[in-house]
Amino acid sequence: MDTWSSIVALLACLLAAGALVVAIVAYRASASISRSGTDGADAAAQADSAAAAEPPPTGPPAIIVNPVKLNDLDAFKERCTQIARQCNLPEPLFFETSEDHQGHSQAREAVAKGASVVVAAGGDGTVRQVARGLAGTGVPLGLVPMGTGNLLARNLDIPLGSVSDQITAAFTGPTHAMDVGWLKAEPLRDEEALEAATAKRFANLLTDEGAVPAPKPDHEYLFLVIAGLGFDAAMVAGADDDLKARIGWLAYSVAAIKHMTGRRIDARMWIGGAETPEHQRARTIMFANCGRLPGGVVLLPDAQLDDGWLDIATIDTTVGLLGWAAVGGKILLQGLGIRRDQPGPLPGSMTFRRGKSVRVSTAEPEAVQVDGDLVGISRHIETRVERGALLVRS
Repeated sequence: MDTWSSIVALLACLLAAGALVVAIVAYRASASISRSGTDGADAAAQADSAAAAEPPPTGPPAIIVNPVKLNDLDAFKERCTQIARQCNLPEPLFFETSEDHQGHSQAREAVAKGASVVVAAGGDGTVRQVARGLAGTGVPLGLVPMGTGNLLARNLDIPLGSVSDQITAAFTGPTHAMDVGWLKAEPLRDEEALEAATAKRFANLLTDEGAVPAPKPDHEYLFLVIAGLGFDAAMVAGADDDLKARIGWLAYSVAAIKHMTGRRIDARMWIGGAETPEHQRARTIMFANCGRLPGGVVLLPDAQLDDGWLDIATIDTTVGLLGWAAVGGKILLQGLGIRRDQPGPLPGSMTFRRGKSVRVSTAEPEAVQVDGDLVGISRHIETRVERGALLVRS
């Protein structure tokens, strides 16, 4: 084995063991990615000006909390109440999520009761559901991150240490407008669903009835950070809950290793109003509203929360771990600001696009996720971005 092959093989082993970047593979987008319309800086200024132009709500803060994430719910409520008093705010309203009501309906109720800000205290799933209830209302979202990934909090630079600081920022921090993504996944036909239920790759996803999980028909799922299908969705669905509780986001690495040599996606992709699709062979296709992930991994650093675009990442690998090593090596180098093309073909490829909307059809059923939550199994998905639809505090 020559020197370069040895280095690549070693990197593959390191990535598999440490799994810094195999959990969700990324690539630093080229600065030459085509852009049209207002650039990110102007977009941010316009969005924030629009947010500032709206009269701020004057009611009490509302906190929607996932009680499963707390050892002492009463102590948390007392801390929120004390900080509200220190900030000269009215007594907070409190809502708890449940299996049947995961934050959307509580957010709507909080808005109806005149809340000045609605704080999501929980994991990424709680944040996403609360955001869905707030999108388009003009009432800002605050965050007290308590999950494994805490994706939006990382992208908003919300400190993950002090809960008191998080509450204070949610109550009194500056308000910004951000984009939201929407994804619709078409349920499988009956015969496709029956066949998928016997597929080995979906064995760990089956419901108690032995069926593959189905997306809600004609339902748009909101996402704030990243949605995707293929490898990343299989990894998310395969992560063990007990392991996540013990080691946090690294639990996704264990699931990632299991799926690194899985099958590739055969897909057609229409970006924007394109009539002719692009053919894609890939391990994963992701749609990013912003790009910072756990573990210091940055997916598409040019992706901005408020630029009105979805950044589309299509990543393919061959030759097993060597392909992931090639991708991982490029990520690590570019994370250091080094952009260097290796001579000759590499067993990992990455392509990037931008669009306001995207349609994808796959030859076979694939797992689909939004912000780390499994949507279900589908062959046809549509995504779009809604610019400036959500106000956030940070």
